[in-house]
Amino acid sequence: MPLEAQDPPRIGDYRLIGRLGEGGMGRVFLARSDRGRTVAVKLVRAELAGEEEFRARFRREVRAAQQVGGEWTAPVLDADTEADTPWLATGYIAGPSLQQVVGRSGTPLPERTVLILAAGLARALGSIHAAGIIHRDLKPSNVLLTIDGPRVIDFGIARALEAAPGNGVTRTKGAIGSPGFMAPEQVRGAPLTPACDVFCLGSVLAYAATGRQPFGTVDSVVHAVMFRIAQEEPDLSAVPEGLRALIAGCLAKDPEQRPTPEQLVAQAEGGSGDGPGADDEPWLPGALTARLGRHAVELLEAEHPQGGGAAHGRADAPSAAGAEDSGPPLAVAPTHVVGRTSAPAAPAPRRDAASGPDPARTPPRRRGAGAALLTAAALALAGAGAVTAYALMSGDGGGLRSTDAAVGGEGGTRTQGGARPTANGGLPASYLGTWETTLVHSPDEVRRFTLTQGKAGDIVLTMTATGATYRCEFAAALAHAGPPVRLGPSTVVSGQTDSCSPGSPSTLEMVHGKLRRIFDDGKALSYRKLPHGKRS
Repeated sequence: MPLEAQDPPRIGDYRLIGRLGEGGMGRVFLARSDRGRTVAVKLVRAELAGEEEFRARFRREVRAAQQVGGEWTAPVLDADTEADTPWLATGYIAGPSLQQVVGRSGTPLPERTVLILAAGLARALGSIHAAGIIHRDLKPSNVLLTIDGPRVIDFGIARALEAAPGNGVTRTKGAIGSPGFMAPEQVRGAPLTPACDVFCLGSVLAYAATGRQPFGTVDSVVHAVMFRIAQEEPDLSAVPEGLRALIAGCLAKDPEQRPTPEQLVAQAEGGSGDGPGADDEPWLPGALTARLGRHAVELLEAEHPQGGGAAHGRADAPSAAGAEDSGPPLAVAPTHVVGRTSAPAAPAPRRDAASGPDPARTPPRRRGAGAALLTAAALALAGAGAVTAYALMSGDGGGLRSTDAAVGGEGGTRTQGGARPTANGGLPASYLGTWETTLVHSPDEVRRFTLTQGKAGDIVLTMTATGATYRCEFAAALAHAGPPVRLGPSTVVSGQTDSCSPGSPSTLEMVHGKLRRIFDDGKALSYRKLPHGKRS
């Protein structure tokens, strides 16, 4: 959904792209970090922000949520619990919710899909519980479906709402949850344990398998549903036989009788790691898999609106900057793209959110060649949409610092400002350091590169190119220390190769205290040196 007039253009370090939804806590936005990661930012409702008890709970729950690892959840990447209006940012999950998939069509998921769903959600609960968190509000709208498996969102945050009156979410004697997907102990207001989430999981799986809630319908009176949850057995008559025992076990009234998440994984997979989904077949029905692919393409378009300032397609951008500079050339080898397109806004404790799944966790199951192709499309949307534009960037670099560098005279015998090559043939000392420039016609597009000492063949230049909707990083090897300094062609070290294109060989020269980089294809940019405190 597009942003509305009252929506802020930015929250913290994130540029808002559109609305994802609105709930009891506040609005949720699709956003882009300044470092290029696609995220979901939840902005707390203004009335909640004024409740100190809410803020205290929110602060504690965010800290706990940042400890959750594993590949089956949306990681909490960043938050500002002290802002006038608190917010938190999580990794964006490219997929619809279970509520959207089943609720819109009324068609339940196949038995095999539900078994794989059960194993994935049980693993997510295991990660959440290991961080000392009880989700408290596991429901179909908090389960997202991706080509590679399910993901759980909003874990632990529901507890913060317990401190706020009139929040629009069902509460009973201090307990909080969603009608139809609460545990008996939540309904009674009794102390909660992780087994509460297992009961909720049973209701979610019953919904996925039948298209209906096990204790009523969406039209049922809330108190009647809650009474059935506390006192009556669930209606599992429409649940396939192969799923009934697993779901019934989760829905045991006594928390002590419910299976643990680990036991659920074993049960869903038949007691081994080679259960449903271990083959080459996609885990979701074909029509839904295709829908996810289309969703990825649509989101890419939303992330890169026309006129958004991305460099894509603007081949004149690099040459427009610094064209007036002149002087003896200093040769530099082409840069290699080193940039990462999905860096987090802030690393969460105990895990690197940008590095992907926790290596200690079980890797996702293979979903087949067809799914792999669609996964590639989804990845373009979920993590790397940031780098829409490097095709034009063969002439810009970003990320190195150097000082007054040597400028090779004719024959390479003279230097400007007295800079000289080192005795061992390395780069002139004045070239070393971090240098930065901003594109003349796009002030939000920054090129920064860092030069380090090295010999011919060594990587001496690392660079980042960033804009409102992309981030690319590159590296280049030294071809000739000079002066003039010569770099070979750049290569992409990380980033989306369709968007981050390697640059041609280039030459470096010092002109009036600025370092000018001239590419063999004719483009050129001039960089200013950054102080030591601004290198990162």
